[in-house]
Amino acid sequence: MPTDVVTQHAVVIVGGGPTGLMLAAELALARVDVAIVERRASQEVAGSRSRGLHARSLEVLDQRGVVERFVSQGQAVQNVAFGQTPLDLSDFPTRHNHGLALLQERFEHILAGWVAELAVPIHRECEVTGFTQDDTGVDVELSGGRALRAKYLVGCDGGRSLVRKAAGIGFPGWDASISYLIAEVEMTGTPEFGIRRDEKGTYAMGPAEGGRVGVVLREEQVRTGDAPTLEALREGLVALYGTDYGLRRATYLSRFSDMARQAASYRDRRVLLAGDAAHVHSPMGGQGLNLGVQDAVNLGWKLAQVVRGVSPDSLLDTYQAERHPVAARALQKTLAQTALSRGDARMDAVRETLSELLRMDGPRKQYAAMMSGLDVHYDLGNGHPLLGRRMPDLDLLTADGPRRVFHLLHDARPVLLDLGEPGTLDLTPWADRVRSVAARYTGAWELPVLGAVTATVAVLIRPDGHVAWVGEGSGQGLHEALTRWFGPPRAQGPQ
Repeated sequence: MPTDVVTQHAVVIVGGGPTGLMLAAELALARVDVAIVERRASQEVAGSRSRGLHARSLEVLDQRGVVERFVSQGQAVQNVAFGQTPLDLSDFPTRHNHGLALLQERFEHILAGWVAELAVPIHRECEVTGFTQDDTGVDVELSGGRALRAKYLVGCDGGRSLVRKAAGIGFPGWDASISYLIAEVEMTGTPEFGIRRDEKGTYAMGPAEGGRVGVVLREEQVRTGDAPTLEALREGLVALYGTDYGLRRATYLSRFSDMARQAASYRDRRVLLAGDAAHVHSPMGGQGLNLGVQDAVNLGWKLAQVVRGVSPDSLLDTYQAERHPVAARALQKTLAQTALSRGDARMDAVRETLSELLRMDGPRKQYAAMMSGLDVHYDLGNGHPLLGRRMPDLDLLTADGPRRVFHLLHDARPVLLDLGEPGTLDLTPWADRVRSVAARYTGAWELPVLGAVTATVAVLIRPDGHVAWVGEGSGQGLHEALTRWFGPPRAQGPQ
């Protein structure tokens, strides 16, 4: 390609939805030159889509110091459930022991505002038509004859991802066993709000914004390809309710199914996938947006370090190793919830049995932590229970005064939190990359589900808030962990 028509960036993100925006913010915080390609003219979203955030997503936003922007626009709710059984988080050891009711469009607008403050360019009304990659980067072809050159390309372009398809990455999984119509409509009649269930599945109506009615209807025959029509929605209402309630028009009308698929690989050399481009499933349980945001936070700092030459390219392999199992579990649980949504007598018995179990404290905590994202545990080897898990947001006393752990992560840099005798841990060869904070903490250490854990002397915290190393009285293993996650030590003295 002629270089005079090619705009160059370190990273190009395809898709400016929640995952793409969050990844762009992470890269911008790490001072990486990143740009987004987005086919929409604005952040407007048709229909309500996702209706909220789970607890771990709120923690992630808190780690970056922006959570109040979202909390101020939403409503704290206990929004976790499994098989229609509510799961209360209010006794969980986190500042965000709840979810947040916030429509996706509002979430995207707030997130886009933050990304704009970070000066990330967004190429709007623009689509990727293809790309080729070589040993040093990716040439990205855009609609309108434009082109971009990037060191890395990340597909955050949804379940029908062009990036995934063009990279030749397989998308195995389960075909749909049921499909649903979802709409926001205007009616002249008075609809019957509430959830109903029959032997084939669940259907419901409820109030939506602006006096509209939200409708979800299971279909008689599985359909996944053609766009639904207002007439199909009318026929569905009559079939299930006996009337269309004076259906006038739909401001949003779409179809979803219980199809569950996951990318065979999250990476092909310099091309990566995140969010729905890497995994699709039923919306039951509200996992999609939250998985995507957390994919972005896992990938962002790793990609930044590789782009900046701090870490070897192999660090990117840990992205799939850590995030693929999390999404695989989510797919499995959404398949289970689809089965539980059916209403024959046998499934009623299964659902009631499961509900009895989930009302017990142990199972309730385990499933609530799983559905809220608070139990994610990356396999970083044997050791202290904190290793690989989210770092609790402790109230610390530092030389600069009281600080929360999450305050230390606002700039998306790793932190060595030293709670022992000052000066015993040598961070000098990594001081340009890792922040060292000496502090005191005398309270309890507690994790969701596991409960109280042994207090530690030091903790190495990754930018995504997960613990990479735990010091239990010595610095054993610290330099190995620093090298593994944040690159080799800086050479000291003359070369």
